[in-house]
Amino acid sequence: MVAGNLAYKLQEHEKQVEKDYTFLPDKLKHTSISLLEIVNNKYRFDAEAFNLDAKVAFNQVKKCKYGFVNLWSEKGFVKDAYYPGRFKRIYVSKGEGYPFYLPSQLTSIYPKPTKFISEKTYNQIKDIEIVKNNLLLTRSGTIGKCSVSSKTNIGKVYSDDVIRVSFNGKYDFGFVYAFIQSETGQLILKTNNYGAVVRHIEPEHLENVIIPNPPEDIKKKVHELIVRSYDLRDQSNELIDKAEKTLYEELQLLPIEELQPKYYDTTKEIRNYQTKLSALNLRFDGSYHLPLVKEVEKAISKNSKKTQTIKDLSNRIILAGVFKRTYVDKENGVPFLGGRDITQLNPQVEKFLSKSVHKDRIKKELEVFENYVLISDRGTIGKIQIVPKHWNGWAVSQNIIKVVAEKEISGYLYCFLNSDYGQVLVKREIYGSVVDMIDNKNVSKIKIPILKNKHKQKEINDLVLKANKLRYEAHIKEQEAIRIVNEDIINATEPKFNIAAERKVKYKRK
Repeated sequence: MVAGNLAYKLQEHEKQVEKDYTFLPDKLKHTSISLLEIVNNKYRFDAEAFNLDAKVAFNQVKKCKYGFVNLWSEKGFVKDAYYPGRFKRIYVSKGEGYPFYLPSQLTSIYPKPTKFISEKTYNQIKDIEIVKNNLLLTRSGTIGKCSVSSKTNIGKVYSDDVIRVSFNGKYDFGFVYAFIQSETGQLILKTNNYGAVVRHIEPEHLENVIIPNPPEDIKKKVHELIVRSYDLRDQSNELIDKAEKTLYEELQLLPIEELQPKYYDTTKEIRNYQTKLSALNLRFDGSYHLPLVKEVEKAISKNSKKTQTIKDLSNRIILAGVFKRTYVDKENGVPFLGGRDITQLNPQVEKFLSKSVHKDRIKKELEVFENYVLISDRGTIGKIQIVPKHWNGWAVSQNIIKVVAEKEISGYLYCFLNSDYGQVLVKREIYGSVVDMIDNKNVSKIKIPILKNKHKQKEINDLVLKANKLRYEAHIKEQEAIRIVNEDIINATEPKFNIAAERKVKYKRK
């Protein structure tokens, strides 16, 4: 009989087994391109020069029931857009200059300056400081990164690669920010009218960006959500500042630039120093034995109860191994963050790890949860972040060390490691002849000062944890604003006319 056939049984079994689509090729995307589009795209015939998703995004906005306008036009939202001209920069040390921020820091939750410019440079460019009610856009490199001016960045000096955008209406800048942060907005911003991918954004590019034009009350709702989101971020940063100030007061720490490292022979132009054989720790790289490190260790020990290593204070210190990654679509994968993503509140996740292929590795090494402390171990080493709630279950790359500690100490750990003193101790552990890095073994040895006043230490810890909760609330506000833009504006359809309901209303009026 057919039912007893082995091939038949195998077919029935295959029907019951869930198929794994991980290694199947992506579905073929295709469209037609007019000759005019090719001409306007500088006679490019390669497919990558045309973003098919962007063409769909343009059509979505054009079909919006509220109509659309060009962002910078007679009836548009933008009043002015510009970026400062290039200028010569004279860099100096931290204690001698003014903070200078890079475009890569634009979307950081709390950017810390890594460069400082001289007073002479500052006096020439101080009129380009960030001002209120501006939208900020990166114009080169990773284009289209977006932020708004808030307490955290108002008055700060950013490079000429950041476009400053001002607006006509009271509620325009929050609404435009939410639109650009949406997937549709990003696609439109990074392409031209013909779907051609742009490499740089100039202010004039905003003249061709189309955007829905909803009623004022909808724009107001979106705008207020964005403003509230950034207010919460500012409040969280103020709590972080308060926690660090309390830490410095309890340990009686000076600003780090006021420490005076002792060198062996100050008559020589080159910095030189000596170290004891017993202090080598099998490290023969000079950076490990810098006099500044000794001054930092002395300072944190002087007024603390004791010092303990991160290993003593944490449950686990995880460094994932190197592995070949299998990426899948958003629906079938786990969000995967890299080193540059961890400083952002809402990173635009572009990579998703396969749940089936990397299931065990994700569970064991990669996933993170609220209040984990993250430390970047390659690239820009020493970025510190405390995991917000909305990252729960996300995966973080092997370039990030994860410190898992109890809730009662995790906020305090973050506060110290994020301070200037903590940064010196983290970066001391850097090793490598070609590629600099740190690892979990090095991190486990970093000394953390334990305060004499345990109530103050708890206060610092609680301030950081509260700041982290505020950041989660800020995330919720921004996501709600983007949801309104997506669902209630871009993808909204015309309401259907309900005859029964209309008759009922007329009857009541009579």
